[in-house]
Amino acid sequence: MKTLTQLHFDNRFARLGDTFSTKVQPQPMSEPKLVVASEAAMALLDLDPAEAEQPLFTELFSGHKLWSTAEPRAMVYSGHQFGVYNPQLGDGRGLLLGEVRNQAGEYWDLHLKGAGLTPYSRMGDGRAVLRSSIREFLASEHLHALGIPSSRALCVTGSSEPVYRERQERGAMLLRLAPSHVRFGHFEFFYYTRQHEALRQLLDHVLACHFPKCLEEAEPERAFFTRVVERTAEMIARWQAYGFCHGVMNTDNMSILGITFDFGPYAFLDDFDARHVCNHSDHGGRYSFENQVPIAHWNLAALAQALSPFIAVEKLREAMALFLPRYESVWLDLMRQRLGLRTEQDVDKPLVQELLQLMQTSAIDYTRFFRELGDSAPAQALRRLREDFLDLPGFDAWAERYRQRSELEGIAQEARQAQMHAVNPKYILRNYLAQQVIEAAEQGDYGPVRELHQVLSRPFDEQPDMQRYAERPPEWGKHLQISCSS
Repeated sequence: MKTLTQLHFDNRFARLGDTFSTKVQPQPMSEPKLVVASEAAMALLDLDPAEAEQPLFTELFSGHKLWSTAEPRAMVYSGHQFGVYNPQLGDGRGLLLGEVRNQAGEYWDLHLKGAGLTPYSRMGDGRAVLRSSIREFLASEHLHALGIPSSRALCVTGSSEPVYRERQERGAMLLRLAPSHVRFGHFEFFYYTRQHEALRQLLDHVLACHFPKCLEEAEPERAFFTRVVERTAEMIARWQAYGFCHGVMNTDNMSILGITFDFGPYAFLDDFDARHVCNHSDHGGRYSFENQVPIAHWNLAALAQALSPFIAVEKLREAMALFLPRYESVWLDLMRQRLGLRTEQDVDKPLVQELLQLMQTSAIDYTRFFRELGDSAPAQALRRLREDFLDLPGFDAWAERYRQRSELEGIAQEARQAQMHAVNPKYILRNYLAQQVIEAAEQGDYGPVRELHQVLSRPFDEQPDMQRYAERPPEWGKHLQISCSS
């Protein structure tokens, strides 16, 4: 394991030069304190967990100190926001400190959010608030634990510095990790500003650093876009299977690696509602839960447009056509697993669709249903779950079809339960849980957020002393409104 001073920086993106990013130094926060850290994320950098207890840890991740080999840069990009093109966005409150190469040869971006003003801050103050930093930290690490591709979060550092949003709040910084911070919007910026030479340079960088196998193909650029389509489809399938709502699927929030990125007003479904909108600013419901599939396809089309100087239109269309089949294949496979089904049968898709419609009608708790379905043999579990449904004839008909389908698997209940519990979380990041630990942290008590992080890091495990985190949410907890500024 390494100490903080032993990290090896190799800043490949910074070497692209000033066309792609601007040199900016982090602006230190006053009276920094470590709020929470992830040992699992630290391990990606080969860091000894004990390093989090050192004063240097807090100093580095609050802007007070910097590695001599780091090269802080604010990246420039653009993007479509709620379907409307914004010609210049960029890192308005975050800095790419540099790239660290670990012992396995993997590169990880160190990106500090809330680091202060940059040339792309526009009307903002360049700061992040404690609540949004905690929310992103918890979501990043929890999604990873669920098996959903995501950026990672190493730590949150709080401060006494006042930051003004809808109210006065406390400033904070979050250290985010990702193999790359290049977004769809990076390509859009250079395409729409007609900087095709820079666009080519960016594409070559992404191919060499993040898609080297594509360079072995006859058409590397086409292979790259095809892989982005596939990865995005797989990510969205996992969102839908686990009830995750991103909230702001603008193209500048879409990673070319197909990882969940830039957490804002996200939510996991409590009661199943395909029309759920988790962002209170999304008045038209553009980014509702059920719209995440078509919006991801729309965003890929925007990226395809930006790549059109290098990939023929018919080749782009061929790649785009792979999205829905790939999405449906991964999603249906995940839903089979959640229902305890291992083999493939023609009846599986309508069986899942009918269940979701019944859950919609009866406002069934999405996470608890699947977990409890695996707790006991199908007939017994279905009798218990029946009590939550309003359309009893409809549920009874579905339950009989499911029972017959389950019998085709020919698996003992003990093995069935183990398989189902391995994919159906007992613990999910509900908004009310996040709100409770945020309120405690705002009062200087970091114990609750650290405990919740530990629970959510093992979402599939039975944790007897943590049963309260698996309870049904209170009614007030189902209707929290989350803003983009959070």
